[in-house]
Amino acid sequence: MRILLVVYDNGSYIHEFPMGMGYIAAVMRKEGYEVEIYNQDQHHYPDDHLRGYLDDNKFDVVGISIIAGYYQYRKLLKLSEAINQSKNRPFYIMGGHGPTPEPEYFLKRTGADVIVMGEGEETIVELLGAVGKKSSLSQIKGIAFRDGDKVVVNERRELIEDIDSISWPAYELFPMDYYRLMRAPHSKKTDFVARLLSGRGCKFKCNFCYRMDKGFRPRSSEAIIEEIFFLKKTYGITYIAFGDELLMSSEERVTELCESFIKSNVDVRWCCNGRLNYAVKDVLELMKRSGCVFINYGIEAMDDAVLKNMNKALTVKQIIRGIEATLSSGVSPGYNIIFGNIGDSADTLRKGVEFLLKYDDGSQMRTIRPVTPYPGSPLYYHAIEKGWLKDCEDFYENKHVNSDLMSVNFTDMSEDEFYSCLLDANTSLIENYFTNQKKSFIEQAKELYLERNAAFRGFRQS
Repeated sequence: MRILLVVYDNGSYIHEFPMGMGYIAAVMRKEGYEVEIYNQDQHHYPDDHLRGYLDDNKFDVVGISIIAGYYQYRKLLKLSEAINQSKNRPFYIMGGHGPTPEPEYFLKRTGADVIVMGEGEETIVELLGAVGKKSSLSQIKGIAFRDGDKVVVNERRELIEDIDSISWPAYELFPMDYYRLMRAPHSKKTDFVARLLSGRGCKFKCNFCYRMDKGFRPRSSEAIIEEIFFLKKTYGITYIAFGDELLMSSEERVTELCESFIKSNVDVRWCCNGRLNYAVKDVLELMKRSGCVFINYGIEAMDDAVLKNMNKALTVKQIIRGIEATLSSGVSPGYNIIFGNIGDSADTLRKGVEFLLKYDDGSQMRTIRPVTPYPGSPLYYHAIEKGWLKDCEDFYENKHVNSDLMSVNFTDMSEDEFYSCLLDANTSLIENYFTNQKKSFIEQAKELYLERNAAFRGFRQS
């Protein structure tokens, strides 16, 4: 069986390595299938190019994985049109966090044959076996499929408990020389960067999160280190960007992992997503010694009532204490704040802006986006219950037109008031960022000309 996996273009100059697709490709290869990757991301092919490629090359199955988002949704519709109009249309399988919460809608809208819901490594083996034999799909857990004019949604599949049992991504099928050029916070121009998974899932249940897998399942430190050494040797990787939701799942977990990094002399710099619950002095200093240079934190709000409404399991006191500890340890923090959740107001937005201005270390330009009630999130179902959102079609076709525009108004503010406040907030943040950049360049110029700094390498920026 010949399979084409499509990696879509999100408009970036350099794209991140598609880890989910890499894992699925590895499983397919292990089962003996012939797998090819269609890299629209690298080559920026127009969407209709896929139709011609399928016309010229015979495949039995074509697969796409997609996350939620207005851009991804519209990209999916165009790629689906190309697949469905191809002369030799393959069996069309779709997966990812995007279609998983509302498979019926995505099947009807895209014309796909099957949607794999949730983790796909075990499901895809059974599914491809059934497709090859042209047998019934009704007993395969974790899929939704079209049966004539009907859509059938099967029972969800249990999560894979032992993450170490999953084969590494099929790196050899992908253009790693391209993906390793991705930039990450505090990466050097000479760094080669790779994404890596330290575990799956998250212990927390924020009301805006649409990922439906429950709990956190870590990989062993030994398995992570082995894969890092492989990436270093094979692709020259010097910087690891951990791409899972929550490397910092507990103080004990982070401590054990960092001590293993130091003991094994893995010698890479790295970044991760973290939780401020566990951002304490000793742990952060250990992270720094093991190579961590950046922790991306989901702060979301600087008001205790709003944090409670979004089920963030954080307080403002914890946030400030954790950020101050991160900065004092020499690790750079990433600040993520959203606006428009239940209880938000002009005053809560002001607190968020004041916090960002006070603790900004200049490593990234941060702006504040409206909260988006993606299908699958508790906020999505709350909006439907209140009558502010009709269904998945209403969300994608009418409400969610851009991630920086409001999809549903959960505040007591008018739409005009909402956007006026957000404009003022982001104007302050943008001006602050570029003011600091200007100061930095002027300081470099003074060092160059007044102190004759021979190490200066020019003002031009790539």
